[in-house]
Amino acid sequence: MKIIAIGRNYIDHAKELNNPVPKEPIFFLMPDSALLKNNQPFFYPDFSTDIHYEVEIVIKFNKLGKNIAAKFANRYYSEIGIGIDFTARDLQQKCKEKGLPWEISKSFDGAAPISEFISLEKFSDINNINFKFELNGQLVQKGNTGDMIFKVDHLIEHVSKYMTIKIGDYLFTGTPAGVGPVKIGDRLTAYIEDEKLLEFVVK
Repeated sequence: MKIIAIGRNYIDHAKELNNPVPKEPIFFLMPDSALLKNNQPFFYPDFSTDIHYEVEIVIKFNKLGKNIAAKFANRYYSEIGIGIDFTARDLQQKCKEKGLPWEISKSFDGAAPISEFISLEKFSDINNINFKFELNGQLVQKGNTGDMIFKVDHLIEHVSKYMTIKIGDYLFTGTPAGVGPVKIGDRLTAYIEDEKLLEFVVK
């Protein structure tokens, strides 16, 4: 099982971090040890002092595939969830300054909390799904999948050119604007439409 994560897939988020808007999808990988399930607490790591949240719609793959055309991509998933892509922003900045890969800032244990998954039959269009994220009860991020620079099926087409998609793999699809830091004691809550699917605390 692997986690494929997309960077800079919402224009406003790219702008808030002063990053250029990509001309093709940017992706990186996280190990299965990054997953945090069942609303378990996130333990703030001792190697960073600047952990940021990024809420994202998550796709779970249910078929094996390679070189998947976008028009067939919807055959490879039937459920979605919501997740947080935690980023050690201080480590990421150091890596960027040195021109190094920045998995160290994205792929640490517990960096990818995910919710339960729900059937896409609940939604009329994968490209028109609202989601939101609250920090200590305050709305800080909201998005709609229609605002993605690269839509879900295009992402699958792009990624599957380079690697085989396997059953049980996850695709984190990118975050909208509004990312920010967390601290010990914070409560994080995420919704798809108005359904609360993820809630946990930072310890």
